[in-house]
Amino acid sequence: MTTPFDPHAIAERELCCLVNGLARQIADHVREHAVTLGLTTAQATALREMAGPITMRELAERMSCEPSNATFVIDKLEKQGLVERRAHPTDRRAKRLVLTVAGSASRERLLELLVQDSPLAGLGPEQQRALRGLLEQALTRS
Repeated sequence: MTTPFDPHAIAERELCCLVNGLARQIADHVREHAVTLGLTTAQATALREMAGPITMRELAERMSCEPSNATFVIDKLEKQGLVERRAHPTDRRAKRLVLTVAGSASRERLLELLVQDSPLAGLGPEQQRALRGLLEQALTRS
């Protein structure tokens, strides 16, 4: 039985604090750069995740939110002329989200900004790969 004072429990709590701290820094970083482009954090996150045509459900999953929340975000991006809804080629019930020319340019600019002073910039490529592998391993156990 583990107790709150068990060294393994303490180490896990400390690790969770570090992961949460990094997540906060990344969220702050995204928010800071989103504002410079006239976007909300959620809009910037949606643009970042739209590497190609995607359904609303897929986008919501990538944004870690409910589809209704992703719909709200996409409605705003569509009004700004950054995203279009198009018929899905194989599913009549679904729509695919596609970046407009302006949306692609905004996404490209956002990605450029996000690598500047990133919270992960202090890690070299090998360290980033190692961190990615460890995080993927931890997430697949969940």
